[in-house]
Amino acid sequence: MDTSAAVRLSREERDELERRARSQRVRADVARRARMMVMLADGMPYTAIERALGCSSATVALWKQRFVEGGLAGLGARHMGTHATVLTPALEARVLAWTRRKPPNGATHWSTRLLARRLGVSHTLIAKVWQRAGLKPHRLERYVRSTDPDFETKAADIIGLYLHPPAHAAVVCVDEKTAIQALDRRDPVLPLSPGRAERHGFEYVRHGTLSLYAALETRTGAVLGKTAVRHTSSEFVAFLADLVASQPTRSAIHVIADNLSAHKTPQVQAFLTAHPQVTMHYTPTYGSWLNQVELWFAKIERDVIARGIFTSVTDLARKLRRYIREYNRTATPFRWSYADPSRRIQALSNS
Repeated sequence: MDTSAAVRLSREERDELERRARSQRVRADVARRARMMVMLADGMPYTAIERALGCSSATVALWKQRFVEGGLAGLGARHMGTHATVLTPALEARVLAWTRRKPPNGATHWSTRLLARRLGVSHTLIAKVWQRAGLKPHRLERYVRSTDPDFETKAADIIGLYLHPPAHAAVVCVDEKTAIQALDRRDPVLPLSPGRAERHGFEYVRHGTLSLYAALETRTGAVLGKTAVRHTSSEFVAFLADLVASQPTRSAIHVIADNLSAHKTPQVQAFLTAHPQVTMHYTPTYGSWLNQVELWFAKIERDVIARGIFTSVTDLARKLRRYIREYNRTATPFRWSYADPSRRIQALSNS
């Protein structure tokens, strides 16, 4: 096509194009095309039109050709849009059925756009169906299945201690948080400021690890803590001795602990024989979540360990002990409960 040829307009076409160009009621792209045709009819070069309208020479040539071929009707948009889709029950069932299948391209789950291309519908329709059905294919939750055949009996025993603790006896949840790393940073920590989070350097220095033994008294929420370099049965027995010493003489103590082998060694059995006032209650296999001290471990992980800067193992131990002292000043018991108390506790392997 000859780009140098001017556009020829009839009086009716010029009047209509000028009306569109001046109008404040038509779309901006319609007004711009009208101005473009008037400029071409007036013999303006492409470069001047490009500067005036902020478009490319290819755009000018395209709309000039469409006007020459179709007149005013040729200046209309040719975007076909998308086909309207009505969400019928049959289509919704089809979307839900496909959502539960694996994508054929090797992906682990569907996205709205991937499934939309497969079914020939819009991705917003897929999102609407998923929202109505409460489906979130991009989310993943993990669970632990207990293989303990006595899961329900052991769980009921521990929950009974929480709900109805024996009179004149202490119920204490005991566990250890092992391999806590004393991590230091090579670069200085940049403090938080308005609009900017606290920043840590990427590189760190390891100064060793230690273990933290903790005993949470369920009645008061107070914590007895002790750090140890090694995680052994001897250290566990020594911590039990500290626990007994912290309670009134000869008072009954019910200790809740998990099934770690270090908690069931001959040393531990000998200690229990020598201290008949101490009764051990072991959580079911893969049921350590029944131990309330795990909630406190999650708290100290968030408050101290995860973002802590420790120059040595000694510094780590000092900061852990300081946190425990301050925590005990305002300690309160955990309000531990099931989301649905009406349901029985059953091992998943038996359900």
